[in-house]
Amino acid sequence: MSGWPRFRAPELDDLSAMSTTIPGIEDAQTLAQAIVDTIHEPLLVLDGDLTVLAASRAFYEIFKVDPDRTMGRLLYDLGDGQWNIPALRLLLETIIPEKTAMDGFEVDHDFPGVGRRSMLLNARKVIYETGPNSTILLAFTDVTARRAVERELADLLEHTEELLRQKQILLQEMQHRVANSLQIIASILLIKARAVTSEETRLHLKDAHQRVLSVAEVQSHLHASGDLDQIEVGPYLTKLCDSLAASMVGETQPIAIRVEADHGFIGSDKAVSMGLMVTELVINAIKYAFPADRADALILVTYESEGDSWVLVVCDNGVGAVDTVPSAHGGLGTAIVEALVKQLDARLTLTTSPGMTVSVTHRA
Repeated sequence: MSGWPRFRAPELDDLSAMSTTIPGIEDAQTLAQAIVDTIHEPLLVLDGDLTVLAASRAFYEIFKVDPDRTMGRLLYDLGDGQWNIPALRLLLETIIPEKTAMDGFEVDHDFPGVGRRSMLLNARKVIYETGPNSTILLAFTDVTARRAVERELADLLEHTEELLRQKQILLQEMQHRVANSLQIIASILLIKARAVTSEETRLHLKDAHQRVLSVAEVQSHLHASGDLDQIEVGPYLTKLCDSLAASMVGETQPIAIRVEADHGFIGSDKAVSMGLMVTELVINAIKYAFPADRADALILVTYESEGDSWVLVVCDNGVGAVDTVPSAHGGLGTAIVEALVKQLDARLTLTTSPGMTVSVTHRA
């Protein structure tokens, strides 16, 4: 009882003051009914026994009931029992007596002559200080159309998610097939390189093999990670350089190739360009940085990122000669590196003390 809203009964002075504006109780009831009718949503005023004391015009219009068969009748008897709804009984007979108020209580019911409707019920129990009587205000909000739209959106979302899932599967299958095809091409190039007698042709075929292999590594990472948009740079470059070391570094002159990278990611389209660029720079270092055997020969690839900005560095501890790096008038490898740097919207810098360091910097 302490939590129930209470309304102070009018004192004599109040009644005297009200009499100047509302001459009699009949006028007060007329005013109350006019207020109820002004409300656009269906509204019922019930007594403690759930008998209808007043109903809004919207209630009659929406639920197609006759005022003469509504006023003074038990709520559950209205419309030949159409309001005898278990959920409504739960609200009025169990929840409201305990809480005195309830908002957004949803009832889904098939009303004769109206059809199936989803209604949100707001209820308030009013306790008066001057007597044991109580009144229940029951307001209805029709959310049928809203729920229909929500169901359509949910179905559309489910359908869209299914299409995206199918697209993902198809793209992964495509990536897998492309990766396999590239591996086959790389293998054929390597076989041809071993079969030709011309040393120059052999070197060109091996270079082409490594370029195809770098693209194949991107496809392999896309398929393995399941992400068609982003690739983690560190594992990608590590696997790429391991492949280069396995196929390019001879046993007589072992060269260590190490990758140090943070946990940055890059778009799959840019990863292809970056992989090709690293391939060219590492191949170049393997070929020219160590003309003489060195036990500590090292090619180091580092990658650091901050947001969309990143720095890629390929350096070695070799001889650092000018002809070991791409120059403005170099060959195919130089042209490829320069084109890739431009494609990545990056800047290339070279330093040669000691060894050779090639830095590629992209600033967002």
